[in-house]
Amino acid sequence: MIKQASITNVGVHTRAAKRADGTSTPAVRKMHIDSKTAWLSACRRAGVENFRFHDLRHTRASRLIPSGVPLSVLQEMGGWESREMVRRYAHLAPNHLTEHARKIDDIFGDNVPLWNYRRNKEGVTD
Repeated sequence: MIKQASITNVGVHTRAAKRADGTSTPAVRKMHIDSKTAWLSACRRAGVENFRFHDLRHTRASRLIPSGVPLSVLQEMGGWESREMVRRYAHLAPNHLTEHARKIDDIFGDNVPLWNYRRNKEGVTD
């Protein structure tokens, strides 16, 4: 539960944001800090330097991707308009692809050929 002081100081709202084309993004909880005063004050009291409020959004996305949260879910949670914006975070955790690649072995088993390409002196693969 969010304390009333947090709602007042941080300005939490849950209305849908408007896209450039006039349609609404998913109604997700969004936070807005009026003039950054509360955020900067909290960072100063905690001794945190060079940390923007937006860095929290980046950290959340970067940590949820390797835990298996689909990009479509992350997009909706973060309110990103395009999947391409969310994919910027996916490069941080290429290990999430390994789990899905292993499913190929589970499905096809020994029927997946393994090729070992080698280049000879002429640059031709054999």
